[in-house]
Amino acid sequence: MTKYLISGYVGFDNFGDEAIASVLSNYLKKNGAEKITYLSINPQKTANSYGVDAAPMLNFIKPILESDVLISGGGSLLQDITSLKSLLYYLSVIMTALVFGKKVFIFAQGFSKFRTKTGKFLTKFVLKQCDRISVRDKKSQEYLKSLGIESELVSDPVYELEIPDSEHFGIGVQLRGFRALTNEFLVNLADEILAKFPNHEIKLFSLHDTIDLPVIDKFAEMLSAKGCIPKIVKDMNVPEAIHELSNLEYFIGMRFHACMIASKAGVKTLGIKYDEKVRRLAEDVGFSSINMYGCEVKEGVAKLLEQNPDEYKIPQFIFPDIIP
Repeated sequence: MTKYLISGYVGFDNFGDEAIASVLSNYLKKNGAEKITYLSINPQKTANSYGVDAAPMLNFIKPILESDVLISGGGSLLQDITSLKSLLYYLSVIMTALVFGKKVFIFAQGFSKFRTKTGKFLTKFVLKQCDRISVRDKKSQEYLKSLGIESELVSDPVYELEIPDSEHFGIGVQLRGFRALTNEFLVNLADEILAKFPNHEIKLFSLHDTIDLPVIDKFAEMLSAKGCIPKIVKDMNVPEAIHELSNLEYFIGMRFHACMIASKAGVKTLGIKYDEKVRRLAEDVGFSSINMYGCEVKEGVAKLLEQNPDEYKIPQFIFPDIIP
């Protein structure tokens, strides 16, 4: 019987990370975990959502001492694109576990080039001390290998989630706040959606309300000013979000896991490449993607209309060995 502590971006109501938490906790329960504890920004909600124990993210020393294994992941935790501060936090959790002699598994994470020399050096040093490392895509594996670190290639845990039977209807758009997202892009996207989907229901998805909702509200106002009243879909748990995404006919989105669920459900998908991971996903699965330039919108939507989801290459997720 093993006691697990899981470190991830949990409790922030971010769809992708909560979906991973659901998959991982269910797997560990099925495989006889004695105890599962999550480090969470909202411990009570996390405990209630997944039927596990939970502790505040910053109070990780006691939970580490009471565990046998630390699992770090999934997602893209070990990166400094968002901020060096978040990277230092996740590395600190890992190093503390290593210092106390705990097994450390890096679980299905995504890696790309670091923004800072400090982030690259520290991550490389810490990863070399870990017991097992698994990554979610080939590019991540190749990047780690360039740093002298071996890893096991799996896919993303969210592929493990079941997609309900669905009736594909309407178009969904998911946007998130991001420094490179311009008014020009949003205006061109609104114009193209109204031109190409005049008789479709339009849903706007917020999958991490604190980050997504401001830009979703702004985009809704743009559409409303042009005579179209979209439906804003927000404040959803993981099953609700999967249900909504899988019932679309078309989907245009920024978030990695939203594009993943939509494409797995057979929805015609157009990814917006705010991050390298979205480009990788689009290439691996076979749907179209565009950069955040207004001039690319027209061509991107044209490709969206021509897509055949039956040709998508949907990976199967097989759990790496995380049971000691």
